[in-house]
Amino acid sequence: LLNINVGGKLFQIAIKVAARYPITRLGKLALYTDPMKKLQLCDDYSVQKNEYFFDRDPSIFHYIFHFYRSGVLWIMDEMCPSNFVEEIEYWGIQMKYSQRCCRILFEEKQDELSEYLKIQRELEAELEPLDSTRQFEGKFLGRFRKMIWNLIENPYSSVPAKIIAVMSSFFVLISIVGMTLSTVEEMNQKTGKMWMEQLEMICAIFFTSEYLMRLISSSSFKNFLRAAFNAVDLVAILPFYIQILFENLDEADTLYHEELHKVENVSKLGKILKLIKLMRIFRILKLARHSTGLRAFGFTMRQCYQQVCCLLLFIAMGVFTFSALMHSVEHDVPGTNFTSIPYTWWWAAVSLSTVGYGDTVPDTVLGRVVAFGCISFGIILNGMPISILYNKFSDYYAKLKAHE
Repeated sequence: LLNINVGGKLFQIAIKVAARYPITRLGKLALYTDPMKKLQLCDDYSVQKNEYFFDRDPSIFHYIFHFYRSGVLWIMDEMCPSNFVEEIEYWGIQMKYSQRCCRILFEEKQDELSEYLKIQRELEAELEPLDSTRQFEGKFLGRFRKMIWNLIENPYSSVPAKIIAVMSSFFVLISIVGMTLSTVEEMNQKTGKMWMEQLEMICAIFFTSEYLMRLISSSSFKNFLRAAFNAVDLVAILPFYIQILFENLDEADTLYHEELHKVENVSKLGKILKLIKLMRIFRILKLARHSTGLRAFGFTMRQCYQQVCCLLLFIAMGVFTFSALMHSVEHDVPGTNFTSIPYTWWWAAVSLSTVGYGDTVPDTVLGRVVAFGCISFGIILNGMPISILYNKFSDYYAKLKAHE
């Protein structure tokens, strides 16, 4: 017999049983005749008791012990996959000795654990800034750049940093409100327009200063340009300067065309200018820098992109299928709006979303049956991703808050 002491618990295995598996640790222990080689396989040896000691987990060795007796490796659900794999690799036993059903469940649990750890790392990286205070050591104006970095990137470092974070969110909201009010007819008067322009200029100056401070305090210019939040900051300030540029071009072209009596061509710059002004709406994305909820929402969308793409695929299939059915049963009705399948796509999309504007409705009984099927499919389809997305969002939000 082999007397095996694992973590203080004694096991006895017949030498001929252990020798059936010569590539395992106990199999080698049973087959080796050189005492020095045997000592290399264990942690200690008691000459008086003829006992080999292994400083390993005795609870998992119960399954190793059972394997030598029966030839089957048992895997219990409550085991940690990483710990179990580490233990069986130490004893030299392969997973092929386990039953197929146990092996499948164990591999699924391993995949779940790997996915969980991956999400944990990504969640931590979501809140970790691009730079750390250590990266400023030994660099040009390192102490000054570190102070600026704490002021801009770390709201919890000091009271002024917290004030700047609050001011950043405040200016974003003020900018969005100003852009909204600029579309009101009463605000387009001379006085109102002047106030809106001054408000936009103040917001642009603040956003530009904030962007330049982040650029100065960045330890790597390449990483700074790759960061998504910095790209959002750049999109937030570019429309203001592009608008000034186009307005100057617009005035120059207007004077030139007035001389040639061709003012109608100037409207092209006006349309481009309106599009550039609309880009200011992206400033609201700056709130995500100081909002855990928005970060959790964006993280949820990134993690669930496969489910979202699958949902969009189902919607497209439903739109094409029900628009074709509705056109086939309604196209002969006089005065129908279902004149072609592309014209029917709008009705199918609205019905699948269960909004139902009622601008286009079927007239025949068979058409209403198709419409009922389309609406029923839309209800089922809309209910599928809600629980998945909401559960993941609430889970990610709680973890982000805890990490924060």
